[in-house]
Amino acid sequence: MKETVHLNKTFSKVIYTEESVKNREFENCTFIDCDLYGSDFSMSQFLDCTFKGCNLSMVKFNSTSLKNVEFENCKMMGIAFEYCEDFLFEVKFDDCVLDFSSFANKKMQKTKFIKCSMQDVNFAGTNLLKAVFDDVNLNGASFDRTNLSEADLSKAYNFSIDPELNPVKKAKFSLKDAGGLLEKYNLKLV
Repeated sequence: MKETVHLNKTFSKVIYTEESVKNREFENCTFIDCDLYGSDFSMSQFLDCTFKGCNLSMVKFNSTSLKNVEFENCKMMGIAFEYCEDFLFEVKFDDCVLDFSSFANKKMQKTKFIKCSMQDVNFAGTNLLKAVFDDVNLNGASFDRTNLSEADLSKAYNFSIDPELNPVKKAKFSLKDAGGLLEKYNLKLV
């Protein structure tokens, strides 16, 4: 990864933990079973890339562009996505552990979170218009001024969302988990 521009490459089983990998460009690259724990990818660009089975926990993406990047079966705990570049920010998560990460103030319309653990994730000020949360554990996730309009949370669980503080117009929730919308009232649903 010492080169600054990487096009159409596959990185397999690379162990590059707590390294500085700043100012790199990755286009149409695939990362398979890589351990990148704690590395600093600040001021880098990822375009049309896929990460499969990687450990990206505590990675720094400060001023980094994530444009059409897919993460599959990745461990991604404690990542501050809020510091990524906003322009064309587009990500998809499938079967990932995103616990303790932050998406504060990100524009993430239509983002798909599938089979993910998102415990204690910060969504303060995030625009999740039409986002999909399919089989997602949102235990302890923070929603404050989060736009969830038309979002699909019908298969999400363990969430607590205050509809008075978060737009939820036309959002989908399952009846069995709708109690997460009333938690602040300390009601018992039977």
